[in-house]
Amino acid sequence: MSAQGSAEREEAVARATLTYLAEPGDGRLASLVADRGAIGAVRAIRAGWSPERWSPERWSPEHGEPGALWDTSDDPRRAAVRRAVERWRARLADVPDPVDLAGLRERGIRLVCPADAEWPAGLASLAGDQPYALWARGSLRDLGVACQRSVAIVGSRAATAYGGYVAAELAASVAAQGWTVVSGGAYGIDGAAHRGALAGRGNTIAVMACGVDRPYPAGHAELLDDVAAAGAVISEWPPGRSPTRLRFLVRNRVIAALTSGTVVIEAGQRSGALNTARHARDLGRTLMAVPGPVTSDLSAGCHSIIRNWQATLVTSAPEVIEGLTGTKPDCPGPAAPRLPVPDDVPVARSPRDQVTAEDRARATLDADATAVLDALPARGRLSTDEIAVRAGLHPRVVLASLAILRVHGLAERVDGGWRLRRVADNA
Repeated sequence: MSAQGSAEREEAVARATLTYLAEPGDGRLASLVADRGAIGAVRAIRAGWSPERWSPERWSPEHGEPGALWDTSDDPRRAAVRRAVERWRARLADVPDPVDLAGLRERGIRLVCPADAEWPAGLASLAGDQPYALWARGSLRDLGVACQRSVAIVGSRAATAYGGYVAAELAASVAAQGWTVVSGGAYGIDGAAHRGALAGRGNTIAVMACGVDRPYPAGHAELLDDVAAAGAVISEWPPGRSPTRLRFLVRNRVIAALTSGTVVIEAGQRSGALNTARHARDLGRTLMAVPGPVTSDLSAGCHSIIRNWQATLVTSAPEVIEGLTGTKPDCPGPAAPRLPVPDDVPVARSPRDQVTAEDRARATLDADATAVLDALPARGRLSTDEIAVRAGLHPRVVLASLAILRVHGLAERVDGGWRLRRVADNA
């Protein structure tokens, strides 16, 4: 292995170690890494450095000089640093040796570091809260490219049939048009979004709050395997870690940062999906929400972020893509197979919005024929001259238009006059 390859390997081992030692979002460790780099941070932790022990004479040059983080001019700061080091050192026994870390690749698990070409650019917006590294399982070999055109679809775990259908339909449609669907792998909206993306034969990424080798929830083990086969299952936590309530909330910032925008489908006022939405808003990402019945508590959070956070109301994939790109798609691109509406999804249609044969026929008429059609009585009859007066047209024009209307089945001749063809006759 070249010197450069050896250095890259040492950096990767150091960052893998950090994922075992500290929880994501640990600002004190982020500052230490910023001061000394990942390798120097790990060496410092292993050496058991604390404010009381440090002195220029005792400190090894490879650890670097203490930075601003380690300014111990006041006792509370000194105590905080000591507690942080003790907290990290307590997990040293959990760190596999380099050989075991390398062996994870044989299980299909790899590590992606910030210096790697495939590191998603959007994570830089997290600044000091950026992941130390990402563990990944799956066929997707370039996370950065996949996330360049990506959208998060999140929502309630206790989704209704309506919410699940909308999530799957949106995900299938945007995935078919080349957008990566990112979600959290949970029951409800997350699972529906992943399944929809798979149905649309597109990329999908599940961002976990546990190790990528721990299917959670257990009922989604097969789904997560399918996600890995078509895309990737990723996590900031190392293999073997179990999920906790706090880890789900910490994870949400990564979902928001990876993507160009977030769509919320069914979320109560206290839903974790609103935590993802808040991150998306704070990071300057596009925030969208699908409305639901005002009588549904599961849609209250969606309505709230539309009203209070200026989230864009969306109801279809073209609207989602317009929200992400700022322009209406001129060419919709390949369409995903339309998912059938399940029987348990309420569908209410407005009679005025139904396109009938008469509507289609009317759309082909010119202005004169339309004026004549509007002048025809539904009952009784009118002569050509009477129709001409009503329509404000010359009788010869009326006769020509009546011939056209008759061909389209919109008018009929009765007892020497004309009238609209009856709906029953036109069925």
